[in-house]
Amino acid sequence: MRMVLLTFSLIGLQFTWGIEMTYCTPYLLQLGLTKSRTSMVWIAGPLSGLIMAPLVGVISDNSKSKWGRRRPFMIGGAMIVALCLLVLGWTAEIVGIFIQNPEHKSFWTIVLAVLSIYAVDFAINAVQSTSRSLIIDTLPVSQQQLGSAWASRMAGIGHLIGYAAGTLDLVKIFGTTFGDSQFKQLTVIAALALLVAVGVTSYAVQERVLISLKESDTKSGAFQMVSKIFKTTMYLPDRIQAICWIQFWAWIGWFPFLFYSPTWVGETYFRYSAPTHVKSSSDKLGEIGRIGSLALVVFSIVTFTGSVLLPMVIKSAERDNRPAFTPRPLPAMASFLTTLYKNKPELLTAWLVSHFIFAAAMSLTPFVQSLRFATILVAVCGIPWALASWAPFAFIGIEINRLASPAHPLTASTLAPSYRRLSIEPIQLTSRPVAIDIEDTDSPPSSPRSNRNILRLHHLDRNLDDESGQGGQTGETAGIYLGILNLFTTLPQFVGTFISMIVFAVFEPGLSKELTAGGSEGGGEGGIGIGHDMVDHSTRKRGINAISVCLFIGALSSLGAAWATWKFRAMR
Repeated sequence: MRMVLLTFSLIGLQFTWGIEMTYCTPYLLQLGLTKSRTSMVWIAGPLSGLIMAPLVGVISDNSKSKWGRRRPFMIGGAMIVALCLLVLGWTAEIVGIFIQNPEHKSFWTIVLAVLSIYAVDFAINAVQSTSRSLIIDTLPVSQQQLGSAWASRMAGIGHLIGYAAGTLDLVKIFGTTFGDSQFKQLTVIAALALLVAVGVTSYAVQERVLISLKESDTKSGAFQMVSKIFKTTMYLPDRIQAICWIQFWAWIGWFPFLFYSPTWVGETYFRYSAPTHVKSSSDKLGEIGRIGSLALVVFSIVTFTGSVLLPMVIKSAERDNRPAFTPRPLPAMASFLTTLYKNKPELLTAWLVSHFIFAAAMSLTPFVQSLRFATILVAVCGIPWALASWAPFAFIGIEINRLASPAHPLTASTLAPSYRRLSIEPIQLTSRPVAIDIEDTDSPPSSPRSNRNILRLHHLDRNLDDESGQGGQTGETAGIYLGILNLFTTLPQFVGTFISMIVFAVFEPGLSKELTAGGSEGGGEGGIGIGHDMVDHSTRKRGINAISVCLFIGALSSLGAAWATWKFRAMR
């Protein structure tokens, strides 16, 4: 139950990500943006990750808030995301209050929608970064893989709920209480889901308060923070660096899949399978969103099933895989169970295979001409995604915590202060300056109860010329390392955005036929006028879908991730 509460915030996070990835691309296309320009909007994702994750990681690592290091950022970020989601759903109405001219109204509606998406991405990256750091902070090395597996399960549940909600006709169910369109109602539900999920984790998990022993730490400014991030990135420990490069190559493939696959499935349906009455629907955004969500519901079911079953059949990522107890199976089953345990694949092997599965599925996307085949390919990717949401965080969590051991030579240890967690035993606490828990000031200073929720970072005196190269860094610096991992997740998204922009400009330079036909008559969200179609429908139906080309390029990148994983395997 404690694992559920610790990772519960990820349900709301993934629910919100799912709604954004499913509906925002067709929403922008419906507003009149071309696919090439829409791909430019999605620079918001990698840009926000590039800036927010490491910055929030460093700031929260050194935060001395009485509420803890991570929770204030989680709660504050969730509130900003919720507000911006509501603005995104009602962009036309908000702009209409100030602007009446139809042409100007359409332009400023697009501007406000794009700004809202940027704000959502920046804020939600802060929430995601601190939520992941909270898991690493809270769990010991022996439970890092279990915590990462639970995080993957919660993310799978969030995706599943989000995509399932997208398949329903919410306007028919709720009427116009939460808005007069599918998209508006989903933004309301996503805002509430995120606030509730983050609130549950923040209430259930009690963080320790950070008390720094060196006053100089409180004087570090923006330049020192950026310098620390840069130096740590340039001198990462070898195994952490290898994990980051695997993430880099994998996310060139995952970026177009996560952002464009729902639209690709919906457009495939409209091109080859949709009946006439669906093609003439006044809410094409809702229709494409529901079809895309249905495919992603199947994807999420596969992901969730994998996140539950895979940890049972895969060996722990720990080097020491000895059980915590002495197993005594029935004599008749002992031989079978021993053989089964010995033949369990390692997590690293499963991660390697998952790259090949994803590459195989995405390499077939340019040849898809039916909704069923498109749905099958998306569903197959559920297993690789379950491992992509689990393996990198499990491995990096283990490596971060292992840095606490003096036996580990650290390339980066000379670039930043070392940290170690002080014991909470009172006999050891009395040998150091005493700090009183600000939430329990009535307890005597030497009481273990008064220090139980205090995190004391002991900064060893070391300068850049220290020749020993030895030191201990623990999960207390999880924020900066996870921020750097996020850098290697976001940088490939810039690459993916650039590739998508070129592909869309070459294969589909005009407006979306599926979403803009008849749009100038006032159909769609808020009655916004849509630009005229620029491409003949019969030509578009015979032509290749530009999104499928992006997915195919992602398959090639996944092979690069497999190669990087193989190199990482040789290091262990």
